[in-house]
This record gives sequence, structure tokens and C-alpha cells, in this order.
Amino acid sequence: MRTPACTAALAVLTALWLAALPAPAQIVNGVAVPEVTIINGCHLWPYAQCANADLRGANLVGKDLHGADLRGARLMRANLRSANLAGALLDGADLTGAMAYSLNAPGASFRKAVLAGINLETSRLMRADMEGADLRGASLEAARLNLTNLDGAVLIDADLQEAKFWGSNLKNANLERAILRFTIFPDANLEGCKGCPTDW
Repeated sequence: MRTPACTAALAVLTALWLAALPAPAQIVNGVAVPEVTIINGCHLWPYAQCANADLRGANLVGKDLHGADLRGARLMRANLRSANLAGALLDGADLTGAMAYSLNAPGASFRKAVLAGINLETSRLMRADMEGADLRGASLEAARLNLTNLDGAVLIDADLQEAKFWGSNLKNANLERAILRFTIFPDANLEGCKGCPTDW
């Protein structure tokens, strides 16, 4: 026979146990899939169709958004730390001041996107298309931009310390006043690039 104190203690322990469980999940093909984050009507998951979405200040830490269509999206001050945007489309998107430390975005498209002041330190941007992107004052310290297209990109005042531009296209890019300490450009196209080193 349970006493009232025992019943109350059991209720508290049950509540603590339930609070420790992971977020609700649904079962799809026998696999538990985490609940989908929905912000302003945008379902945020792989291959999401969220063109022109308002995601200002959104918390997208570690979110898997590979292949998502975020063209023209407003992501100012969003937190994309360690998110996966591999193959995603962000053409014309505004990521001003976003936190995207350790972003995984190989093959993503950022054509004419605004990335002013974004933190992309240690990010993986190999084979990304950043043609005409505005990266003024961005931090790309130790980022990997191998084979990335930065044709006409603006990187004025950007922090590019230890960034790697193996075989990248920096034709007509602007790197004036950028920090280039230990930055490497092997086999990169530097034709018409302002502020690029002349000894590569």
C-alpha cells in the first residue's frame, strides 16, 4: 500500500525521468526521426523549400538542412553553428552577422548572398559557389574553400587567417585590407583580384 509521501515521490521521479527523455520523435520506416522545427511556416529539414523565408535570429545549431532551398531567405543574426547546408541553395540570401562557426556547406550556392560580418571560422565550403557574394568583414579563419567559386566576391576587411583556397576561383574578387596571415592560394585563379597576394 502506497503512502501519500511515496506516491508524491514517485510522481516527482517520473516527471524527472520524462524530462530527461530526448525530444519527441516520429517513427519513419522503423527509424526515429526528431520533430521538425517550424519557423514562420518554414519546415526546417533536409531539402526544405523555404525560399524567401524569414529566419532572422533563428536558432539552427547543428540543424541538418542539406539540399534546402533558402534562396532569398532572411537569416540575419541566425545561429547556424555546426549546421549542415551541403548542396543547399542560398542565392541572394541575407546572412548578415550570422554565427556559422564550423558550418558544413560543401557544394552550397551563395551567389550574390550578403554574408557581411558572418562568422564562418573553421567552416567547410569546398566547391561552394559564392560568385558575387558580399563577405565584408566576415571571419573565415581556418575555413576550407578548396575549389570554391568566389568570382567577383567582396572580402574587404575579412579575416582569412589560415584559410585554404586550393584551386579556388578568385577572379575579380576584392580582398583589400583582408587579414591573410598563413592563408594559402595554391593553384587558385587570382586574375584581376584586388588585394590578393602576387607570389602564388
